[in-house]
Amino acid sequence: MTATSVSQTPARPPYDPELGTLLANSPLPAAITPDMIEPLRAAPFTAPIEEVLATRALDHEVVTVPGPDGELTASVFTPRGKTTAGPGIYFLHGGGFIIGDRFTGIVNILDYAIEHNAVVVSLDYRLAPEHPDPAPVEDAYAGFIWTAAHAADLGIDPERILLAGTSAGGGLAAGVALLARDRQGPKALAQMLMSPMIDDRDQTVSTLQYTGTGSWSRESNTTGWTALLGDRRATDTVSPYASPARAADLSGLPPAFIDVGSAEVFRDEDVAYASRLWAAGVQVELHVWAGGFHIFDGAAPAAALSRAALAAREAWVRRTLTS
Repeated sequence: MTATSVSQTPARPPYDPELGTLLANSPLPAAITPDMIEPLRAAPFTAPIEEVLATRALDHEVVTVPGPDGELTASVFTPRGKTTAGPGIYFLHGGGFIIGDRFTGIVNILDYAIEHNAVVVSLDYRLAPEHPDPAPVEDAYAGFIWTAAHAADLGIDPERILLAGTSAGGGLAAGVALLARDRQGPKALAQMLMSPMIDDRDQTVSTLQYTGTGSWSRESNTTGWTALLGDRRATDTVSPYASPARAADLSGLPPAFIDVGSAEVFRDEDVAYASRLWAAGVQVELHVWAGGFHIFDGAAPAAALSRAALAAREAWVRRTLTS
């Protein structure tokens, strides 16, 4: 390796050894380009929802939610035999704003439903680039409004709705919390932001460190944000509801749980967001998992680091929903 190539490759925290081996054998591309969006949408990322529900005592109802530009589809998952109101979990899936659906990454959320007698509402928001900003976050907010308005019918205590999202869905959940505050909408009990995608500006150390590597590289991140924002990406015209790291005021937001891997693009923007929430007087529990790549717990749930991360998240959910 030449001196020039060394200088162009920044030092970076290594992957956890167990996870690194799994990542090296992953069939997924290190860099997602725009031409890959359609093929990736056609590829199954998770087990069919019927298989997931076959081992869980949950009823599943498909509902129609009024969106800003037409009807949206959502799934409602209710513990079988539920007779009393309990917490609600409003879930927004990941996929970089470009792929995924309301079942992507939902397995652990459904387990929380069973443990806490909670009803889960998961929304199919519109995807970019066909539906650029503000469509995804406005859809996500419409789904949250619908969930709160129908809480009694759904068996949800309206004072105990947890906003949850993974990756791009985590960014949307953060955007929904901001919109609810600024529009005087329903206030969530808390927000669970799992490796959230919240900053389009691509200026952190971690985004440079994980160029061309990882389960979601800097190149993939550029593809996702460009699909959402087009030529506005990284300019002063981007709304904080689309890119919550841009929000000037984070006061008055619900308590948050934020977790992220140390070996991924989103590390620094997520740590900075947690710090700014603390500075605004918002309670935050932050976990940075050493050697974790993006959504490592979903890709390798049996790995030691994944088990630790899932246990920490489950403990926070338990404290939050039972307090």
